[in-house]
Amino acid sequence: MAHIIVVGNEKGGAGKSTMSMHIATALSRMGHSVGVLDLDLRQKTFGRFVENRLAFCEKNGLSLPTPEYRELPEIDKSALREGENIYDRRLSAAVAGLESEAEFILIDCPGSHTRLSQVAHSLADTLVTPMNDSFIDFDLLARIDAETNKIKGPSVYSEMVWNARQLRAQAGLQPIDWIVLRNRLGAQQMHNKKKIGDALQDLSRRIGFRVAPGFSERVIFRELFPRGLTLLDLRDIGVKGQMNISNVAARQELREMMKELNLPGVSVDF
Repeated sequence: MAHIIVVGNEKGGAGKSTMSMHIATALSRMGHSVGVLDLDLRQKTFGRFVENRLAFCEKNGLSLPTPEYRELPEIDKSALREGENIYDRRLSAAVAGLESEAEFILIDCPGSHTRLSQVAHSLADTLVTPMNDSFIDFDLLARIDAETNKIKGPSVYSEMVWNARQLRAQAGLQPIDWIVLRNRLGAQQMHNKKKIGDALQDLSRRIGFRVAPGFSERVIFRELFPRGLTLLDLRDIGVKGQMNISNVAARQELREMMKELNLPGVSVDF
C-alpha cells in the first residue's frame, strides 16, 4: 500500500501548498513514484502549482521530475450506498486509483474545516502541519493563557486530529506520525520565537506530535509558483544567479526537513 502524507492546517497562509510541492517533488527527484491530490476544490493552489510546472517544462523543452496529479473523480449520486457521503466516495476513489502505481500519495488539504479534509486526516500515515511562527497560528493547535502562557487546552484542529487518530485505531491502522513544522522563522523577535518554541514543546508532549523547522521567510518562494518550480530545480533550469546564498540555505532547510519527516524507504540524498 502507498504511504499517505497529508499536509493540513485549517488556517490559510501557512504555506501548505508550497510545502506540499516541495515534499512531492523531492520524493520524485529521489526516484519514488508520487501521486498527489488537492482537496481545495475551489482554489486548487497545489493543483495549479503542478499545472504551472508542466507548462513550464513543455515551453522550455525540459523534463523535470514531477508527481502525478489527479483530480477527484466525479461520482454518479445514484451509485452511492444509502447514507454514503459523495465526498467520501470521491476521495476514496482517487486514492484507490493512485495506490496501484504510487509509493507515496500526498494530499494537500484546504485552509478550512471540510468533510474532505476530515476524511483525509483519518487516512494519513504521516501528517505534516506547517504553521507560521506566531501565536495567531498556535491558537489553531491550543488555547493559551495570555498572562501565564500556560496551555489551557487543545483547539479545533488538534481535536480533529485526535478524532482521526481514534478512527485509525478502531480500524486497526498504525498511529499517525504528526509533525508540526515551524514555517517562516525570522531572524528577529528572538524572545517571541522562544516563547512559541517552549509552548510547542509543551503541547507536543501533551497531544503527541513532533516539532521540526520548516522554511524561513524568503522571496524565492513567491517567484517559484508561476513557473511551478521548487528549490531543487534551480540548478537545472540554467538561470544565472539563481543559486545565491539565500537559495542555498533554503535548499539546506528542505534537506533537513525531509530528513525530519523520516518517511519509510526514503534516503535523503540531495
